[in-house]
Amino acid sequence: MTTLAGRTLVTGGCGFIGSHFIRGHLQAHPRREVVNLDLLTYAGNPDNLADMAGDPRYRFVHGDVSDAEAVGRAMAGCDTVVHFAAESHVDRSLLDARPFVRTNVEGTAVLLAAAREAGVQRFLHMSTDEVYGDIPAPRTSVEEDPLQPRSPYAAAKAGAELLCRAYVQSYGLPVLVVRCSNVYGANQFPEKLIPLFVTNALAGRPLPVYGDGLQQRDWTAVEDACAAIELVLERGEPGAAYNVTAENVRLNIEVVRRLLAVLGRPESLIAHVADRPGHDLRYAMSAARIRALGWQPAQVWEEAFPRTVRWYAENPDWCRRARDRAFDDYYTAQYGARG
Repeated sequence: MTTLAGRTLVTGGCGFIGSHFIRGHLQAHPRREVVNLDLLTYAGNPDNLADMAGDPRYRFVHGDVSDAEAVGRAMAGCDTVVHFAAESHVDRSLLDARPFVRTNVEGTAVLLAAAREAGVQRFLHMSTDEVYGDIPAPRTSVEEDPLQPRSPYAAAKAGAELLCRAYVQSYGLPVLVVRCSNVYGANQFPEKLIPLFVTNALAGRPLPVYGDGLQQRDWTAVEDACAAIELVLERGEPGAAYNVTAENVRLNIEVVRRLLAVLGRPESLIAHVADRPGHDLRYAMSAARIRALGWQPAQVWEEAFPRTVRWYAENPDWCRRARDRAFDDYYTAQYGARG
């Protein structure tokens, strides 16, 4: 991979994938600088980048992607943008869709306008496999498939993608889109399945599995996801979308049982609860386009998954800070009435 000089604006860099990307980006490009624009909402955790505080190539800017003035200041001198900042949890979007529209759609519009004005050379937008909607077996989604989102979260991400496409067509802005499958690894906020269920299991609390747990999800390790993002940033074709997936589809209930086995906890902790509205049964994407660029996953599920589970078990202080009183309020709102 080419070593780049210059400056990259990363939005949402204190989040899960963003923090892993920043660390790897600076390691891969020693002459590059990174500006991290993050509002530090509930899932933005400065602890994720505590080791970067003394690096002169790294600068943190506290700000909102929906604030044009803050975005303009952060983008000054940047030739590249990697846009992770988003409200990203389906369950929260079902409780209140408005923050998702503001951050995911309006925030993307603000960034695109600022990037156009600044004349950036590459703008990478992070999207999701959920924009494809429910995918009946045995089909896999390819990048030319129509976007058919079924949750407010997925709809907001699809709206952001359409704005990206419009900026390519209308203004020639060099935008690339990455659609990631479920990403797993260390430092993920515990509303998501793996860290939520690990921390519940360690506390002896029930693991609330939606419905029968037969939903199928496609899992990619965060290290592999970040390597793919780097590759698309360097070699991707502006205007194109790239599915990033290890093509590792698993039943949710299978993942939960394996998680409990790694922890040595009983399956009696599994509590099947009322399913959420519009729950997609299956996500599955083809990785042919990203593989044609030379990417392939380096992490093996059978090794990376238990390593991820153990990371949360071995970092109780991080988990305790993440699962604060505000998280407890959300958890009660989401699961309290489901049984």
